[in-house]
Amino acid sequence: MLPTLSQVCTLHAPFEQDLEDFAAGQCRSVELWLGKLETYLQTHTVDDVRALLDKHELAAPVASYQGGLLTTQGDARHEHWAHFGKRLELCRALGVQTLVIAGDIAGPLTQQDLERVRMSLVQAAEQATAADVRLALEFQANAALANNLQSAASLVADIASPHLGLCLDLFHYYCGPSKAEDWGYLTPHNLFHVQVCDLLGVARELATDADRILPGDGDFLLSPLIEHLGSIGYVGPVSIELMNHQIWQISPRNFGEIAMTALRKLLGQAGMG
Repeated sequence: MLPTLSQVCTLHAPFEQDLEDFAAGQCRSVELWLGKLETYLQTHTVDDVRALLDKHELAAPVASYQGGLLTTQGDARHEHWAHFGKRLELCRALGVQTLVIAGDIAGPLTQQDLERVRMSLVQAAEQATAADVRLALEFQANAALANNLQSAASLVADIASPHLGLCLDLFHYYCGPSKAEDWGYLTPHNLFHVQVCDLLGVARELATDADRILPGDGDFLLSPLIEHLGSIGYVGPVSIELMNHQIWQISPRNFGEIAMTALRKLLGQAGMG
């Protein structure tokens, strides 16, 4: 498995500082945060991004995230899909293999909404295939549909596109209705990306993204799931993804060193540097 850091963990730092400081902490793989990347591209080029990644010897196998694709309507839908098309092209230009899409399906749902979700996933997978980019559907614990691993895996299997798979975000796994037996739905073919974090002293029903902390510092039993991922042959990125306002105050260099230590320990790679 590939230890990876998400740029959202250091949201307030400039794009280029993340890359330099993460690399200084022995990080070799980064999950691009698209909002931050797009801000950088307002005054720089895609070639500049490639040069930065090459300079710091960083891979960028995955980018996050695209929302608003599945149930939006009208002008909002048009805007989200236009943005999605641009982001697919950006991922292709940078050699990013996987784009995370949010399972942000709000309720109440009608039968027409259910059909719209499926057709949206079909359309998204077709566009991703044309761009040679994979889409990783992230189920969300508070969604009205596909708020758990089993349902998300079923949706992906129903579409049956090699360019559509799963993003396993352990925050949504533990805070939603997923169960350990759902692990059986994971395969090296449908699991495209894994995001890890932890929670400490917070009821899961009340937990928010801002409560995410470093893996190993909280209450989640992460090791059994990581061991299961190894047993099915998953070798893709495993990224730390935190939206914690207190952690955002830490410099990318300090965060990168601490986070890579925690991540390698979780993945059984503590001796690597």
